[in-house]
Amino acid sequence: MDAFFAAVEQRDKPSLRGRPVVVGGAGPRGVVATASYEARTFGVRSAMSGAEARRRAPGAAFLGGRFDAYRESSRIVMGLLREISPAVEPLSLDEAFVDLAGTPWADGDLAARVDWLREELTRRTEGLTASVGIGSAKFLAKLASEAAKPDGVRILDPAEELDFISPMPVRAIPGVGPATEQRLVAVGLYTVEDLRGVDRAELIRELGVAAGESLSALAHGRDDRPVEASRDPKSISTEDTFAVDLTDRAQLQEILRRDAAQVAGRLAKAGYFARTVTLKVRFADFSTRTIARRLGGATDNVEEISAAGLALFEEVDVRPGVRLLGIGVSNFATSAQERLFGDDPAEQDSVETTRQEPVQLSGVRGGTTYHPGADVEHDEHGRGWVWGAGLGRVTVRFETRATGPGPIRTFAVDDPALRPVGIDPLAGAVRDDDA
Repeated sequence: MDAFFAAVEQRDKPSLRGRPVVVGGAGPRGVVATASYEARTFGVRSAMSGAEARRRAPGAAFLGGRFDAYRESSRIVMGLLREISPAVEPLSLDEAFVDLAGTPWADGDLAARVDWLREELTRRTEGLTASVGIGSAKFLAKLASEAAKPDGVRILDPAEELDFISPMPVRAIPGVGPATEQRLVAVGLYTVEDLRGVDRAELIRELGVAAGESLSALAHGRDDRPVEASRDPKSISTEDTFAVDLTDRAQLQEILRRDAAQVAGRLAKAGYFARTVTLKVRFADFSTRTIARRLGGATDNVEEISAAGLALFEEVDVRPGVRLLGIGVSNFATSAQERLFGDDPAEQDSVETTRQEPVQLSGVRGGTTYHPGADVEHDEHGRGWVWGAGLGRVTVRFETRATGPGPIRTFAVDDPALRPVGIDPLAGAVRDDDA
């Protein structure tokens, strides 16, 4: 999908079409999740700090995320792909591999079929676009789709695949991160073509057996990884990043209980039982402590998961200030297992550098929060979205994806006629149990 989160917001908010839009990046600790192509012309990109994004694109609309809207469109797209082939491997909400072997696509006019796919995708999602890449292997198809962006198609003939990847930097190869790239550049290997000119044994000496052999194969266009139609989850977790550092243990415990209930609900819905509970705490200085506890059995019981998380939390000193708190479960079983012994603490401390998007609470009315981009409804003016909030007031633009740009009105944050609402469903929405 093209600039997926931002594209969904532009689709649902007519006044933002053609304008720079940034999802995430709000607040002093915000991090950009997605930027529209209009915002990218200013140099705004994913994972950039919100402060830097605002400096580069001060006129952009900065919105909080609406996960329900993104998930709804994702289900539509994945459902469409499964009409083409049963072998669909989602990589995220907005990206998937599709194995065309054994389908009519394998022997037909690929260009015409891809045109149909893109048109149908736009119709069902009511305006979103995607870029499609086709190749003889997974990583080749992915690189082709990236080369086709935005809103394009790249179909690689097998005879041209090596020429296609040859001039690409080594970091284009899957699995080559910053550290590996530095090691390769240090020995004079800058492009995929450079890698092909090196003996496999030399890559193995430099990177180890597994990485060296894999890199050599991929540089020659060989990728035997199958498309995995279903991938069992390794873990289920949720995290909260706070606009200000929290030191109130009781408040953090209450947040932990709420998140444990959410995790347990998702675990039960997935039909799994967890043997391990993990607590993650990030402090004001960005150091992160991760603690795991193996349970005596496997469970999806919210009380047991919450109790284990709270017990782990007792080991944490919150006085330095907590900026992120998360709880997760892993080590799944397909049936419940009674405890034979007590919990088995297995503590692991680590320091991480990744940063999560904070929850920006721009306007608060009792237990209700308003953030830019959120869906709201007013008794007199109908549906709209939060343009901005603060100082006890909420500014709303009243429009939907079907109305065209609408008027702006400002209300007191406690106006009883104004309230948050869920997303306006798409006509082609797919139920969760159908996805």
